[in-house]
Amino acid sequence: MAREFSRTDRVAQQIHKEVASILQNEFKKRDPGLGFVTVSGAEVSRDLAHAKVFVTFFESDDEKIKAYMKSLDENKGFIRSLLAKRIRMRSVPALQFKQDVSITEGMRISNLVSQTVSDDIEKARKAGRDVDPESEQDSE
Repeated sequence: MAREFSRTDRVAQQIHKEVASILQNEFKKRDPGLGFVTVSGAEVSRDLAHAKVFVTFFESDDEKIKAYMKSLDENKGFIRSLLAKRIRMRSVPALQFKQDVSITEGMRISNLVSQTVSDDIEKARKAGRDVDPESEQDSE
């Protein structure tokens, strides 16, 4: 019978959970200047030696985000040591923090689509066609 999840997936899931808890509880005490941060995912290499931790910030200022990423990068040893106390592994993967832009990029694309649809509806109304905004196509 095949396993439902590979070991790397289980380790990544545990790292995701624990790093999120560490950032929320312990790291905020060490660096209170860190804004609202969310761990959106984690990937672990096949040899379990390296882990990429994807984070998102509730912030739109690029300078602040760069400062937050720098703070996480400078304190990844501290975070790794707390992680080692929480998970039972022979060696804890080296952490690498990456900014997850998929949420903001998805919102940007969604806004572009909404704007395009509303522009098309407005053009159709100006041309004198009957348009139902709920439907995907014009009635011609």
